[in-house]
Amino acid sequence: MQHWFLDSEFPNADAKSAAFHVIPFPLEETVSYMGGTKEGPRAIIEASSQLERLVEGYGNPGSLGIHTTDPIPANGGVEHSIQLASSAMQNARFWNAIPVLLGGEHSVTNAALDMLLSSGEVGVLQFDAHMDLRDTYEGSKFSHACVMRRVVEAGIPLFQVGIRNYSEEDLAAREQYKVGYYDASTLYRRKDASGLTLPPTFPKKLYITFDVDAFDASLMSATGTPDPGGLFWWDAVTLLENLTEGRTIIGMDVVELAPNQLHHPSYTAAKLVYFLMGLASKRNT
Repeated sequence: MQHWFLDSEFPNADAKSAAFHVIPFPLEETVSYMGGTKEGPRAIIEASSQLERLVEGYGNPGSLGIHTTDPIPANGGVEHSIQLASSAMQNARFWNAIPVLLGGEHSVTNAALDMLLSSGEVGVLQFDAHMDLRDTYEGSKFSHACVMRRVVEAGIPLFQVGIRNYSEEDLAAREQYKVGYYDASTLYRRKDASGLTLPPTFPKKLYITFDVDAFDASLMSATGTPDPGGLFWWDAVTLLENLTEGRTIIGMDVVELAPNQLHHPSYTAAKLVYFLMGLASKRNT
């Protein structure tokens, strides 16, 4: 392995003792606009070498051990690749580590389903510009546009943050499956996210999936559909802090980075990954 996450500061920790397993999954099979997500995991890992050890307010999560696995092969078909990633995530849980999946397109979140279904009552907290609740898209049930439909169909509660693009099918599924949400327009009009929380009935164990197009296009241009009206850095941090208060985080993914000629989007995604590690290390104590 040429690089591992934060290799400028830490060794690649042993899988059996690391608190976090970073799992690169360069899947790019169902993208429907601009491509490049297969390069996302590599770009995040390379950019992580420029991070500092400390996360403001959350100490030094890297000192708990970060193990970066070999990339998941993504050239044998979507279903096969997802199964390989699923095994890697469950292996992380076997060693009491938090799996940190790096996409790749948002379809990679399908790899978390087996782990979630075997972990008791878990809810998915989704940051995204899109609902991803269609049943199929362009003939595929494994499309990035359908990944959250697979989550709710499995009976896993879902809460969405930052949505600002809608289809009739998405809206109908949101109502059918009783999906909670704080859409981008609501967040903008409030101006202050400090009072927002998850419903008290939402599961105490969380899986976080963060599509980088949840960020505003001016901050995150390196994604298939850079979208205006999204979150800025402190918006995302405040929401993540508030919505995870009193809960534990059993896994996470950061997806849909498609690196371009600018280097700040890859660095932003890497900083987000490390912040999520810091947040999980505090929430899980």
